[in-house]
Order: sequence, then structure tokens, then C-alpha cells
Amino acid sequence: MNPEKVVFGFFIVLALTLNFGFFLGDIDDPNHHHVYELFAVVVVNVIATILKFGDRTQMGAILLATSLVAVLQLFAATIVWTFSVHILDSGLTPALMSSIVSLTGGALLANVISVILLIIETVMLRR
Repeated sequence: MNPEKVVFGFFIVLALTLNFGFFLGDIDDPNHHHVYELFAVVVVNVIATILKFGDRTQMGAILLATSLVAVLQLFAATIVWTFSVHILDSGLTPALMSSIVSLTGGALLANVISVILLIIETVMLRR
């Protein structure tokens, strides 16, 4: 068993499951989506992205691309959340919460693609 692959797979799957946990719930209800959960999703996705930099294969390039898409979507969601809470006078409205959850939904899709590619890569390995 390769410990690097275990850590790599762990962070990819953790990124997916945390993102799913944040995404689940009413799209416009801030009570269903906690800011610390979004923070955890961002941190784990950044770690997963950093771990993907070492792979020099074609599959590694695709995995890195999907991870970068997820991080970009999550950074956008974080910026919208921060802007709405700290700059706008209206605060976190249902429309803004819908935008935040939609952006994390895009990241969730990128994470699903990453996990599917990881499974494909694992199945294709020859001993």
C-alpha cells in the first residue's frame, strides 16, 4: 500500500463529502449552510489541489484541472459570502445565499469528476 496514494485519495474524497454536506439543504436558507463548513470545504479542497501538483501523468493533469475548477468556484462563493455579510447593508439575503450554494454546486460537480477519475485511474492500475 502506498501511503501517498492513501493521503491523496483521502483528501479527494473528504473534499467531495464536505462539499456535499455544505451543498445539501434549502438553497436559499442560510440556516442550512454554515460559514465554518464552507471554510472547511475551501481548506480541504486547497490541500487536495496542492497534493495533485506532484503527478506528471495525463490523468494527473485532468485531476489538477478539476481541482482548480473546484477551488475557483469555492473562492468565488467565499467572496460572495464575505461581501454580502461585511460590505452590503442588506446582509445575507436568500438571493445571495442561492448564488453561494450554486457556486458550491459547481465545485461539487468538479469534485465528483475528480473522484470518478480517481476510481478510473485505480481500476486501470496494473500490478
